[in-house]
Amino acid sequence: MESGDIILQVQHLSYGYHPGNPVLKDVSVSVRKGEKVAVMGANGAGKSTFFLNLNGVLQAETGEIFYKGQKTGKKNLNELRRHVGFVFQDADSQIIASSVQAEVAFGPMNLKLSKEEVRERVDQALEYMDLQAYRSRPPHYLSGGEKKRVSIADIIAMHSEVILFDEPTAALDPLSADMLEEVLEKLSGEGKALLVSTHDVDFAYRWAERVLVFDQGQVIADGEVLSVFQEEAVLERAHLKKPELLTVYEVLLEKGLIRENSFPRQAEELAEAMDL
Repeated sequence: MESGDIILQVQHLSYGYHPGNPVLKDVSVSVRKGEKVAVMGANGAGKSTFFLNLNGVLQAETGEIFYKGQKTGKKNLNELRRHVGFVFQDADSQIIASSVQAEVAFGPMNLKLSKEEVRERVDQALEYMDLQAYRSRPPHYLSGGEKKRVSIADIIAMHSEVILFDEPTAALDPLSADMLEEVLEKLSGEGKALLVSTHDVDFAYRWAERVLVFDQGQVIADGEVLSVFQEEAVLERAHLKKPELLTVYEVLLEKGLIRENSFPRQAEELAEAMDL
């Protein structure tokens, strides 16, 4: 991609919650329009803090963040938050309103949009997440998967161009996790840049185009999915395991049962690549 495709850029970002104890250390990352990025690393590696800086909830001690080439700061922080949405790991920490409709309308209303525009955005977001029947329901009484859908609808209604997901599949049942993955694919198809923090290496391997690996506040790997997961030293340092499908592929390759350099990312691709 050309440099003009860069939608979000971080340069030499450092941040600490306490003086002299940085959680992020000189992080530089560029995100392009439509990218699917898995952000990985052990607990405490700095992933969530990185996200909170990206959408302006936290403000870095040193370093700069650019949105579409424009440097962001206190004067235009709301503009950054408007275009970079954050879906929290715990939906309850994001949901504040007494009904699903009011919850999804909260962000657009704060943009000072007309009532008609707010209503249209809410209707679109509820339809997108299949929540029309929940419009008048109190969100705090919904199931975990339903709350997650509401929290994603919040961001969709904002028309964010970059969406950050912090451990989105945590505590979800398999059906809800599959639904979430379908939503991610749909958003990606619309050109949204998606950054997903996850410990699930199998999900990252099949879904992402690129992997960022954090360790002790630093980015220790940033590259195409396969190349990162083949770096044994990186996986060991970040306490990550190799994806199961990649492990199976390597065993089959050693036994001569699969085509070399096929590197299937889905189970169906594995079956097609086998030389049986």
